[in-house]
Amino acid sequence: MTTSIKSCYFLSSESICIGSSNKTCSASTKRLAFAPKIGKLFSYFLQKPPHRLLEKQLIALLQSCRTKKQLQQIHAQVVCHGLERNHYVAPKIITTCAQLKEMGHAHKAFDHILDPNVSLWNAMFRGYSQNELNREVVGLFSQMRSMGVMPNCFTFPVVLKSCGKINALTEGQEVHCFVMKSGFKDDPFVGTTLIEMYSTGGKAGTAYKAFGEMLERNVVAWTSMIHGYISCGDVGSARHLFDMAPERDIVLWNTMISGYIKAGDMAAARELFDAMPNRDVMSWNTMLNGYANNGDLDACEMMFEKMPERNIFSWNGLIGGYALNGNFLQVLATFKRMLIEGTVSPNDATLMTVLSACGRLGALDLGKWVHVYAESHGYGGNTYVVNALIDMYAKCGTVENALYVFVNMSTKDLISWNTVINGLAIHGRGADALSLFEQMKRAGVKPDGITFIGVLCACTHMGMVADGFSHFQSMIDDYALVPRMEHYGCMVDLLARAGLLVQAVEFVNKMPVKADAVIWATLLGACRLHKNVDLAEVALHQLNELEPGNPTNYVTLSNIYKDVGKWKDVARLKAAMKDTGRRKLPGCSLIEVNDDIVEFYSLDERHPDSDEIYEALDGLIKLSRSSGYESDLTSFEQ
Repeated sequence: MTTSIKSCYFLSSESICIGSSNKTCSASTKRLAFAPKIGKLFSYFLQKPPHRLLEKQLIALLQSCRTKKQLQQIHAQVVCHGLERNHYVAPKIITTCAQLKEMGHAHKAFDHILDPNVSLWNAMFRGYSQNELNREVVGLFSQMRSMGVMPNCFTFPVVLKSCGKINALTEGQEVHCFVMKSGFKDDPFVGTTLIEMYSTGGKAGTAYKAFGEMLERNVVAWTSMIHGYISCGDVGSARHLFDMAPERDIVLWNTMISGYIKAGDMAAARELFDAMPNRDVMSWNTMLNGYANNGDLDACEMMFEKMPERNIFSWNGLIGGYALNGNFLQVLATFKRMLIEGTVSPNDATLMTVLSACGRLGALDLGKWVHVYAESHGYGGNTYVVNALIDMYAKCGTVENALYVFVNMSTKDLISWNTVINGLAIHGRGADALSLFEQMKRAGVKPDGITFIGVLCACTHMGMVADGFSHFQSMIDDYALVPRMEHYGCMVDLLARAGLLVQAVEFVNKMPVKADAVIWATLLGACRLHKNVDLAEVALHQLNELEPGNPTNYVTLSNIYKDVGKWKDVARLKAAMKDTGRRKLPGCSLIEVNDDIVEFYSLDERHPDSDEIYEALDGLIKLSRSSGYESDLTSFEQ
């Protein structure tokens, strides 16, 4: 064989030509960087194995392929040996491309096959579907029909599922008609997928019609139809069908229980759970998550303790339930218990939730420990976990650590950029945040609304009013993003901090949406900074309409009155606050001591060492005063 590597289709400069005697191929073989197992397979090729053995060896290589570079090298050998149209090898190339998320490569390979058979078409459909390229699936099916290629029973389920995912019901109905004409209407897999497609599109009636037309309705079809009713919000019809089902497996029971949970009817869910003839761990997890999502942590804990066996989803359900309901201390406590019991190891979802809790509580030491754990247990390259690490470090105030983790990420996604930009902006490093924003755009990452919250926040902290308005307009004009309340809030804060209170009010009045309490509270806070009593009273009036009786707003205005010496107004506000019957919630601080989080409230005496703590605090106050510092400890007396 004299074909040089450069003449082969899809060959890189380091591709290897198997079975060739030319010097280029020999030199390339020496550059082989594959695993030993793959290297041994290549040694077989150099002995010019029979055609069928060559197919098997190439398929084995494709199954062992882990990188784009390896894919290019193997594909080169396929082309060099004229097997790019081989019925066994070609689909494996496309499957490997799908696994490596290289569907562009797969598309090029597919286009170079003049007359692809249905197996190749199906491989492309599966590849696009696995990579959530559902619109490409639908488009490719149209191309398949135009070329006169007849689909088989493996084609329709993938195409119909893609139609459902992108809500392409018109195209889905066309595929349905083709199913009827092609004689596949009685295929149970096709029928089940039709039910799923119509249900996903909110067409429960049409889904039930497809269900009724099925000649053979197995338990999977019944489950699919019941799930379809639940997806469309018709739990009553789902239960009616459940009661009619000739056969019920655990999946069907769990589906019906999930339906009640989704509808918020935990009593009905529990009744059905108790009636189950057999329960698996998923049944218990379903109930556990149901209680957590509905805010009943006591029942969630009780369910967890009663479980005959627990898996990672059980632990994550309890930990996630605590996080969902704001009980971050229990998140950390349960995580520690999980590690101590040692029956189940944390996964990436566990670590993400725990890191989020560390960030919310300021538990930096534990967060650092989780960082080490993640690195040593193979999660150092997990983008989701690394993003959570960046967020944790930023929320704990160690922005340098957050930046270090970000810079050393192997793969950065939009969330990575957003997290570090917002973290820098919140901690006053606006210049660094804006610099990263420019790097992000140069890297080809398209910003979203969250990105611009960080950008506008950076401008706010730097007092860059003109730049802030420029970015705000760019968000609309250049990226077609519709501003949300958070963006308007950033703009009001930008103007207010700069002392442009009148312009801030004008901006609020021109907003296309009604300002919320956060925006008016921002203005109220700025009024204290700039001692603008008149505007503060306007802001308080608006806040009283949006959140009547909130004592914090009275306290802020009272402090403004104090700052300008309006003591009669202070007394008047004090009386008004008493009339509301509400008291300002005491301030709370969290501190990490000996790997534990301790809460301290204003005037709190619950801590066993409170006497020593207050003694130390008095000493610090005296020390600061002796150094000439007088802290502002004024507060609104209640």
